[in-house]
Amino acid sequence: MLRSGMANTLPRKLRRDSTEAEKVIWRALRNRRLDGHKFRRQHPIGKFVADFCCMEAMLIVEIDGGQHAIDEERDAARTAYLGSQGYHVVRFWNNEVLENLEGVLTVLRRELIGRE
Repeated sequence: MLRSGMANTLPRKLRRDSTEAEKVIWRALRNRRLDGHKFRRQHPIGKFVADFCCMEAMLIVEIDGGQHAIDEERDAARTAYLGSQGYHVVRFWNNEVLENLEGVLTVLRRELIGRE
């Protein structure tokens, strides 16, 4: 679990320091813009903070930068934990979001339909 003080502080800091790819995908997800599904940004779940989370579909969207290629074991443990909490995690690289947003949104639509 995030310590109580961190539960609000860390997500707020992460929202403030969003990467360009996170900003781009957030514009496409916010305000139920993706087929009416509500997403939360930098949403705490247990000891982790999900980049984007659709609670109704139990779907987490993670946007990964280059550091994730180095620490695959940590990401696998994080994904396993989130899966144990009932969430399905979908990961995209920063460049996928920046260079092919429509393709990313198509994948997310398929994932959301599969989770209804």
